[in-house]
Parts: sequence; structure tokens; C-alpha cells
Amino acid sequence: MFGESRILTESRIRDLRISKSRRAISFALLLCLPTVAWEAARSQQTPAQQTPPQAEAAKPEVVEHGHFQLHKFEQPIGEETYEITRDGDSLAAKTDFKFTDRGSEVPLTVMFRGSADLTPEAFEITGKSSRLTTIDQAVEVGKEKVRLRDREQWTEVAVPEKFFTVAGYAPATMQMLMVRYWMTHGSPAELTTLPSGTVKIEPRGEDSLAVGGKTEKLSRYTVEGLIWGRETLWFDGNRNLVAAITTDAEFDHFEAIRDGYENALGDLVARAGADNMAALADLSKGISGSRAETLALVGATLIDGTGKPEVPDAAVVIKKGRIAAVGPKSKVKIPKHATVIDETGKTILPGLWDMHAHFEQVEWGPIYLAAGVTTVRDCGNEFEFIKAVRDAIAEGGGLGPRLLLAGIVDGSSKRALGVARVDTPEQAKMWTDRYHDAGFQQMKIYSSVKLEEVKAVADEAHRLGMTVTGHVPDGLNAYQVIDAGQDQINHVQYIADVMHAPLPAGANRTDRAKAAADIDFNSAESQKAIAFLQAHRTVVDPTLALMEFLTASTAKPPASFEPGVNKLPVELAAQLVDVGPPSPDAALGEKRFEKYVGIVGALHKAGVPIVAGTDQTVPGHSLHREIELYVQAGFTPMEAIQAATIVPARVMGLEKQVGTVEKGKRADLIVIHGDPLADIHNTRNVESVITNGTMYDSGELWKSVGFKP
Repeated sequence: MFGESRILTESRIRDLRISKSRRAISFALLLCLPTVAWEAARSQQTPAQQTPPQAEAAKPEVVEHGHFQLHKFEQPIGEETYEITRDGDSLAAKTDFKFTDRGSEVPLTVMFRGSADLTPEAFEITGKSSRLTTIDQAVEVGKEKVRLRDREQWTEVAVPEKFFTVAGYAPATMQMLMVRYWMTHGSPAELTTLPSGTVKIEPRGEDSLAVGGKTEKLSRYTVEGLIWGRETLWFDGNRNLVAAITTDAEFDHFEAIRDGYENALGDLVARAGADNMAALADLSKGISGSRAETLALVGATLIDGTGKPEVPDAAVVIKKGRIAAVGPKSKVKIPKHATVIDETGKTILPGLWDMHAHFEQVEWGPIYLAAGVTTVRDCGNEFEFIKAVRDAIAEGGGLGPRLLLAGIVDGSSKRALGVARVDTPEQAKMWTDRYHDAGFQQMKIYSSVKLEEVKAVADEAHRLGMTVTGHVPDGLNAYQVIDAGQDQINHVQYIADVMHAPLPAGANRTDRAKAAADIDFNSAESQKAIAFLQAHRTVVDPTLALMEFLTASTAKPPASFEPGVNKLPVELAAQLVDVGPPSPDAALGEKRFEKYVGIVGALHKAGVPIVAGTDQTVPGHSLHREIELYVQAGFTPMEAIQAATIVPARVMGLEKQVGTVEKGKRADLIVIHGDPLADIHNTRNVESVITNGTMYDSGELWKSVGFKP
């Protein structure tokens, strides 16, 4: 079927694998620079980097090699090295790509070959794209058809006129060569990528960086389509990739930076955030809605979030971003100059909160607003990035909800995350002060912080008027961290751990799961835990929607409980919808999740504050699932809505400004179809959102970042 000159058969791929001296990640790559440019790049290499003339006769000519340091949340976690050679009419490269994320190895194997005219011939990528996701795809190019493999399934498509073979954010070398290919093939508005998708590559200007005692100009580009959202790449004058600021398959910040540029990483992260927010601000200008100075919404049923009965045929008057009047339409005077919008048959609610966000891509901004979320608490992020994004939104230079920030800290260990280390009380004070001075509202404790440092962080945070949220670190329990001063707990499993009898030393995850699944809410351990949390007014964001999503399998597909997955962009759906068969302990997982739901209900009944948060999961949609699960846990629909409105506003000390639809408060509210008090699922039906007085159409916000409305 395929011409031998254009195809690398499966047997040849197998032969190539056998010829490698090690099973490290190695692949043949298309060279995407003209010969003159390649020779110029090669001439700048040191003699040690160049291939000796006598060796070139015996083996392919080395034309380029390089090294990238890989980072997560700016913390070095691995490396990628590459070597590109000329082998007859083809160009080939070997790349080693591997990192370790919180103790889990993430290896990726890629194979690629390209002909002399820069057209790909074959591609294969297998391995892990994050701690939680795998990838196994291949491409074989013939004269007229391309064979595509996704795991065991093969399909065929016609050969595109211009295309490149790449899948996902890694390796960085593939992104470098993709951009070179794009540059030398006319810089098309869209470039087809195989096995699937298209990418848009956009030049975004130049940046000057101080490198090695001199100033160097780098060209900045954004890439859309490989992952969900924008990636930012910088190239030097020889078209060498210098840095890639992106996210991995867990939506976590991921960076690759070439040797010699490591000191510029923080600066590049901040520039990427600011540039992407500027791009979204430009995009928002085309989204319909009202930016009127005075706006009146009339005719809708009002649920103001205070717990009072709903108000039919209501009116809400908004002036300069504040609620000027609210109540029955018959009792509210509508200013003559107001822009009046008839909302008859709809429902008005306060803007929602997500109290466990990780705003790691600027695309989260439109998504949150589309879903009706007007305030989020970011529970740990890159310092430079999140400051740039927060400030852009606050100053009107970006599209998104208001951001409240919790500064993450961790202790040193194999499972550590980020770069903010608190291994001593002095470091705890230093980082707490730094976050406070940057306008953060909270501190976030991660999983490797020791008890003494938890107390040091809490003491300093409380002195500065901040509160402390976070995980329960390894080796500790909720009683200890709360006694040390931690005000809030993220994730319900840490509460479950103190609601059953203590486990013996050396207990594994299965032991922990079984203990959680067998919790008796009437036991002495459960009653003690509930009373303790109640007495300390400990705030819990349980992230039930995340816990439920972890139970998904082919027997329980995500769409069976989260319809939002049917509305995702292709590149995002590939990560979230592709689940495996049920694990041997799937039934145990289901039982444990049911117990988690029961824990949240028991805590709420006892008066423990519960705030709705998602920890990302399905962007925009999981907050609604979280609220639905609260009703399943025993909340009334009004109480579930309040867990995502006035309760988090109180927790963050902002109840006088936001959280309800009342006169004098900031105009953060949403308009939905249906009555959520009759059916909590109706909170999903957001038609429009008003944030700080500006009204946006929800459907257009969804579409602006590739979602289906």
C-alpha cells in the first residue's frame, strides 16, 4: 500500500529499536532548518561538540546537540538531551527525556523519522506524560495515506499538504523542530499535526534577557493546540529553542530551559503569564455583553444567597460595578439612563467561588467566568506567574475572576513540590513574609512540611493577619496540624484518616483505603474528630468532585457522572476521557468515595464550615459537580449554593463585599436557566456572568478557549 521510499515499516522500526544500545528515550527527528542555517549553528559549537572528520565516515554526521533542564513549578525535576545527525537522505536525532515528579518517575519514549524534504515519515510515542496519564500513539506516512495508531486501534487518513508529527507538550525538542518546520514552510495560519489536531503558532515579539554578562534578544512565540491552552516558547537567532513555558498532562506548570539560561526562568515565567493575559484581554473585546455604567436586570427570580426566600419578578440595578438597588421590580426604581435587560423566566444568583483552584493557564480565566465563577482561591502556584495574572485581572488587563492567593510552601523530600522550602523556622518566616508582602491572603502547607515548620508558618501568618490552609503533611495527622495553627484542611481524605482507629506503622494505601471505607460515623473516633473540627471551626474544602473522578473507568466512564467532559476541546478530552478498565480494587474505591460523601454530610450537620473547591479536575464543570455532591451528602440546595458563595466569602473575610446579591456589594452575579432550589443541576445552566459590573455571554466565553457551550 505504501511506497517504500516514503515509509518506515514496522519491521524497520523494530530493527531501529534493537540497534540502540540502551532502552532510553531515542527517536529520529526531522531537521527543520535549511542547510545553511544548520551549518551556521554548528559553527558556533565548541570543537568538543563537533564530530571529528575521521568519525564522520564511519557514522552519521552530528549537526546539533543540546540539553534542557526540566522543571515543575520552577523546581528542577529532570532533564532532556538531544543529538541530531544527518544519515544519508534523512535526518535523525536521539533524545533522552525523563523526570521524577513527587517520587514518581515519568519516562517517555519517542521515535521519529523525516525525509530530506522535511516531510515526516514515521512517528511513535509511548510512555507516561504525567504521574497519572499514559500515551501510546504512532504515525506511518505513505504516498497517499497515513496510518495512525492509538494504542491497539489503527485508522487511515489522507496525507495532508503540510503537517508535522507531534503529540503533547514533550519532549521540548519536538516543539523546537515543529516551530522550525513551520518557519520553513510558509508559517501557515494553522498547521496540521498528526496523530491528531492542528496548532496555531503566533509570533509575539522579542524579549531582551541578560545572559552571561550581555544582553541577548530572543523571539517569543505562542503555540495553541498541542495542549489545552497557550504555551510560550523563546528562540535565539539560530532558531534554537531557549525555553518552553507550558503545562504537563496534569495541568501543572512545566518548564524546559536550555543550559545557560537557567537564571532567567522566573523572569520568563512572569513574561509568559503577562503576555498570555494580554492576548486574552484582546480576545475579550469581541465577546458580547454589557459594559454599561448603569445596568438593570429585570424580571428574573432572585436567589440572593442570604438564605432568604427567593424573590420572583425581581430587579437588580448595578452602577459602576456595585449593586445600587435590589428587590421586587415593583419596589426598585430603574434609573432613566440605565441599560435594561429583560431576564424574565431566568434566575439570578451570586457569583460562585472555587476555593481550590490552581490557575496554571490563563485559559482558566474565561472558563471560570463561563461557568459562573467570579472568585477563586488559588491554592498554590508559581510566585511570578500568579502575581502577574492576578494583577492583570485586577487592573483590567486580563479576562478572569478575582484571584485570592495562598502561597505554597513545602519541606525537602523526594515528594517535594515547587521551590519554596521551609526546613527551618527561619525559612518559614522568610517565605511567609514574602508571600504577605506580595499581597497573598493565605499560606498553603504541602505534604513534606515538618510539624515545627507548620507551627512557624502559622504563627507568622497569624501575626500578619493571614490564615493557613493546606494538606496534612506525611507522618502527621489533622489533630497535630490544627493544634499547630493550621486553620483549614484541603481534601476530605485527611479528615477520614482521623475518623477511624489509628493504622499500624507501615500501613500502605490499600490499608488506608479499607479503613476509610469502613468508617463508622457513630464510633468514638469519628465523634471525636467531628467535635474537634467543630470546636476549632476548621474549614474544609473536601474536593469531592476530584475524588469521584478518580473512580472513573471504562465501566464507569466520566460522562456518566460529569456531563462536562462532552464539551471539552479535543486535546483536553484526550487526557480526561481516556480511562482504563476497572482496577482490582475498584469496588473498594467506590465504597471509600461513598464514605467521603458521608463525611462531608456529617461535618456540615455538625456546623463545620464546608467550602466548595475542585482542585481543577474538569475545568469549569467540576464546581457544579461539587455542589451536586453536597446535596447528595445532605445539604439543602440553598446550603450547597451557599458553600460556593457566602460561606467562602466569610472564610476569606470578604462577606461585607461579596457572596450575596445585596445593595452596596460588588456586582458579582450570574444569570441561569431553571430553578436550582428545585434541581441543583440547574446551576450548570449559566447564560451570563457579571464580574465587577461587566456582563459577559457565557456561551461566547466557553467558545473563546475551545469548549462547547
